[in-house]
Amino acid sequence: MKKLEFMVGKWAGEARLLRGPGDPVLLIQTEEAHYKLDGLILLIDGVGRTKADGKAALQALGIVSYDDESGTYRMRAFNDGRFLETELKLLDNDKGITWGFALGQIRTTSVMRITEKGDWTELTEITIGTELPKKYMELTVSRLK
Repeated sequence: MKKLEFMVGKWAGEARLLRGPGDPVLLIQTEEAHYKLDGLILLIDGVGRTKADGKAALQALGIVSYDDESGTYRMRAFNDGRFLETELKLLDNDKGITWGFALGQIRTTSVMRITEKGDWTELTEITIGTELPKKYMELTVSRLK
């Protein structure tokens, strides 16, 4: 779990969320990641509030653990009244992760990385059927002091 330490902290910035046709929803985004149970799990709490009126538009909670037997990270994530379980993989530079899921014709791929500047960036793409992938969400948050 120590390999995920680059995420630990409080972060704030902006996000763009595409929820159907039209312009994306612009959000003020916060992320908070911290270890629980003596480092056994990493808890990640993300909240996006609309820039226009400050209403919560995105609330997500992820619980990451390491499976010693398979040597993999697993994440259970909750969002919009649903949850998913997926494998989480470290990027080659050990400063990012990737995950995704499939449900029927819908597939998503998410990539989170820490930039050279130290910002947390995240891009989620969604694919429906044989369509080309579309940006679903992109965010950039900076660590709060």
